[in-house]
Amino acid sequence: MERQPKLMDFSRIHDILEPHYEHLREHIYFSKELGILHGDRQVFGLIVQQRPPFAIDDHRFGIILRGQARINFNLVEKQVEAGMLVFLGPGTIITPISFSDDLEIFGMALFNSFPMPFASGMMPSAFSGQVRDFQLKVEEADFDTARRIIETIRQLVIQPDYNRQTVSSLVAALMHHYDGLYRQQTERQQASLSREQTIFDRFIYLVNQHVAREHQISFYAAKMCLTERYLGTIIRQASGVTAKEWIDRALVTRIKVELKHSDKTVAQISDDLLFPNPSFFSKYFKRLTGMTPLEFKMQE
Repeated sequence: MERQPKLMDFSRIHDILEPHYEHLREHIYFSKELGILHGDRQVFGLIVQQRPPFAIDDHRFGIILRGQARINFNLVEKQVEAGMLVFLGPGTIITPISFSDDLEIFGMALFNSFPMPFASGMMPSAFSGQVRDFQLKVEEADFDTARRIIETIRQLVIQPDYNRQTVSSLVAALMHHYDGLYRQQTERQQASLSREQTIFDRFIYLVNQHVAREHQISFYAAKMCLTERYLGTIIRQASGVTAKEWIDRALVTRIKVELKHSDKTVAQISDDLLFPNPSFFSKYFKRLTGMTPLEFKMQE
């Protein structure tokens, strides 16, 4: 039976790391409100020894400085690697799978007692609760901005009497930064999907219009001013079916209509549809339907 996720909250993390605090003090900061990790591999090893999966009930922000890891977030396996920003929200279930020896993460956890810097209903959209986790591959400048904000927070909170309002403002800045990058990624993905759908719709229209005389993807790619490879990739991504299969489906449909609803001979249909010869035409049709044109024509 699959193990139930263990809650990995402030108290649990504190209990795990407290015996090792003197050795790890350069890498971790903990209070009841927030925790900051500038991690070496030993920290991850101590956590993983607790036998995942883990669940969290707080907000966590990470930047991957070095190395890579494969982690299951909310039942979906992801790879995180150097140059990525990571967000994990309340309710996230985490199962570490593997991580490289050089993995280094700089991250921050806002525990439940942390006073969020936003009024109720005013949280940035990425943290409204609809998205439990996301991973962002970002430009170097955006990556460095996140790193500098967390580093500044760390420098403040290690002081005996730090200014809480300043820390709160920096947390708000970090959340706005993540939110803006998340929305940019979402908009790019939506634009990409929209473009894929537009290309797919245009392709199907052209196939239906020209398939009687044009059986090759090269014709449709040229019509759309795209390379064959790019068009093939987009059609497969958009539909799960290759461009050649769509052409074959449309052509077979056209052949079936001719066989059933015209008085043309097989040879005439083969000639009208620009096949090299009736023999090739018959083999093509049988390969795709399991019967010869004549057998199909004679069916009730």
